[in-house]
Amino acid sequence: MMRAKEEYAIILDFLPHGDPFDTRPMHQKTSIAQAIGKAHFTLLELIPKKGEFLQPHEVVYIGDGKRDKIHHIGGKLYLSKLTQTAKSEVEVIIEQLIKDNEQMFVEFFNKAEPLNTRMHQMELLPGIGKRHTAEIVERRGEKLFESFEDIKNRVKLIPNPEKVVMKRIFVELDNGDKHKIFSA
Repeated sequence: MMRAKEEYAIILDFLPHGDPFDTRPMHQKTSIAQAIGKAHFTLLELIPKKGEFLQPHEVVYIGDGKRDKIHHIGGKLYLSKLTQTAKSEVEVIIEQLIKDNEQMFVEFFNKAEPLNTRMHQMELLPGIGKRHTAEIVERRGEKLFESFEDIKNRVKLIPNPEKVVMKRIFVELDNGDKHKIFSA
């Protein structure tokens, strides 16, 4: 299985003086940014080019081509390793990414399949059990879902599919499940 690569990331926090828990002398530290990938919700530590000052919510290119602001990717992060600023920004940014990519998430509701004989992919979503799953599968069998609003109207047990998706993304970012639906 190929690893999903991010092309663009959204800055959550910028630390111009480096990681505060880094015990090296100040002159050896480099600036870092904490960011989230736009496509696969990967939490990343980015090392900007010398002299670059990044702003929260700024979108930066991190793909294989020539990068204008980012020198290199320092590595993946877990939710628990984010700064307080990054933690407060991540929810707002994920909420916006869900709205911007609504069709991708609606597609999940339309195409989710059983993982094995006992569990369905839909059951990985927080608050979705076997009864919810059965109703979703029945409704999408009649007609595929077109939007979150359509899901809300046709599946009475799910009043807010955006929140369900958001909760699942946070479970994955916190490394709370081996199954990855939305993140890399």
